[in-house]
Amino acid sequence: MKRSVLFLGIMLIVATSAFAGSASTTNVNNITASVSPKCTIGAFAIAFGSYDPFAAAPLDQSGTVTINCTKATSGVVSFDLGANASGAVRRMQDTGATGNFLNYEVYTDAGHTTVWNAVNTVTLGPSVSKNTALTATAFGRVAAGQDAAVLNYQDTLIATVTF
Repeated sequence: MKRSVLFLGIMLIVATSAFAGSASTTNVNNITASVSPKCTIGAFAIAFGSYDPFAAAPLDQSGTVTINCTKATSGVVSFDLGANASGAVRRMQDTGATGNFLNYEVYTDAGHTTVWNAVNTVTLGPSVSKNTALTATAFGRVAAGQDAAVLNYQDTLIATVTF
């Protein structure tokens, strides 16, 4: 009996040693992500300054429109007609809201030939980096010879970037 117990103990050591070796297996795992196109648009302003109703020349000023987009994305910028429009005519209203208006327009070009609106838009991009701003100049003009009251005028345009 002594002998069989010893044999069983030796057999157990040999059996566990055979399974104690190293083994490996591999598996291919897919890691994925997606980036959707996105653009943001910053606020901009056109400050015309003092308007002279007796001046023969229009009052021109400009402002810079800025967007940031994901890499390789382009943005299309459009403007509405403003808060005080009358039909298709953009107007600034006196800040006292007493019904006095000053007509103006915003253009895509320095020659003031193409009105910047929902139809005539400006495309910026494609972006080289989300950290690199894409810009366009908005050219504003208040027409000469308007019969304006001595007041302060303002309007609000909504700028939209579509991507």
